[in-house]
Amino acid sequence: MMKKSEISNLIRPNIRALKSYGAKEIRCKVKLDANESPFSPLPVGKLATGRKLLPAFNRYPDPEGKELKKVISKKLGVPAKNILLGNGSDEIIYYLITTIGGPVLFPVPTFVMYDIIARGLGEKALPVPLDVNFDLDIKMILASIKKENPKLIFLSSPNNPTGRCFSADRILKIIRASKGIVVVDEAYLPFADSKGFLPLLKDYPNLIIMKTLSKIGFAALRVGFMMADETLISEIEKVRLPYNVNALSQYIATMGLINSRLVDIRVREIISERKRIMKQLSAMEDVEPYPSDANFIMIRVPDSDTVFNNLLKQGILIKNLNGVIPNAVRVTVGNPKENDLFIAALRKTMKNLKSKK
Repeated sequence: MMKKSEISNLIRPNIRALKSYGAKEIRCKVKLDANESPFSPLPVGKLATGRKLLPAFNRYPDPEGKELKKVISKKLGVPAKNILLGNGSDEIIYYLITTIGGPVLFPVPTFVMYDIIARGLGEKALPVPLDVNFDLDIKMILASIKKENPKLIFLSSPNNPTGRCFSADRILKIIRASKGIVVVDEAYLPFADSKGFLPLLKDYPNLIIMKTLSKIGFAALRVGFMMADETLISEIEKVRLPYNVNALSQYIATMGLINSRLVDIRVREIISERKRIMKQLSAMEDVEPYPSDANFIMIRVPDSDTVFNNLLKQGILIKNLNGVIPNAVRVTVGNPKENDLFIAALRKTMKNLKSKK
C-alpha cells in the first residue's frame, strides 16, 4: 500500500518546483486587491430585456459560442473565424503554450500566469526585467529573441502590476524581430487612451490580441477571447476543451456587449475616480503613485508590509507587491465610497508611520 509521503514522488519535478497563483479570499470591508470593477454593469433583473429568456440548463452550451463571437465580431470589426473564446484569459494562455510550446518570453514584473503555465507545461520560461521606467527593455528583449528564439512572447499592455502601456514602437520592434508568436494582452486597454494593436492584426500573421471581460464588470463570468490569423485559430481549436465556456457566461457576456452603454459609462467613472485618487495620493508625503493606464494604481511607500497590514486592520484589502517590486503596493480603483475609505485609511497609516520615526 502506498504511503501518503510517497505521493509527492508521483508529481512531475517541474510541478513540484512551482508556486501556485494563490488566489485567496480574505474577509474585509473594502476589497481593492484584484483589479475587479466595483460596478456590476448588467443588473440580473434586466437580463431578459429585449432578448430570449435564459438558456436551458439541461443542454450543453454552444461549443463554438457563435452568438457571442458574432457580437464581438461586430463590435471590434474582426471576422468571427478569427476569434477564439476561453474560460478567462488563463485558459487561452494555457492553450497557446500547449499548442505552440516554448521557450516562452515575457517581461517581469507582469501577469504571473505566463510564467506559471509555461513552467507547469514543462516549457522554458524567459523572464526579461523591465527597464528603470517600467517599460520594455528593448535591447535585452531583442538580444533574448536572437539567442533563445522564443516561440511565444507575452506582452501585457497596459501591464500588471505597473499600470502603464508599453511603448508602441518597442512592441512593434518585437513583433517584427520575432520568428515566433507575439501575444499582446490588452486586458486593461478599456481604461487607456491607446487604441491598442488590433488594427495591425491583418498585417502581422504572428500577432495575437488577447482581451477579457473580467476588468469591465464581468469577472464572475470568466470570459476571455483572442483574435488571430485563421490558421492559428484552427490549430489552437484542436486543443480547446469542448464546451469550455458555459451557457450562462455566453448569454450574459452577449447581453453585456449588446447593451454596452452602461459598461462604457462605468469604465468612464473608473477613469474619473482614478484621476481623483491619483491627485490625492500625489499630495501625500512619502507616497509615490505611478501614472496608470489601467483600473489600478501602483504606489511606492516606505514600508509596504506595514502599510498593507495597517490597511487590512482597517478593513481595506490591497495588493502587497513586496518581493516583486520593493516597497510597492497596488490598489484597485473602487467606487467613490470605497476610494474615500482607502484614502482616509492610508492617510492614517502614513501619519502613524511618520510618528514612529
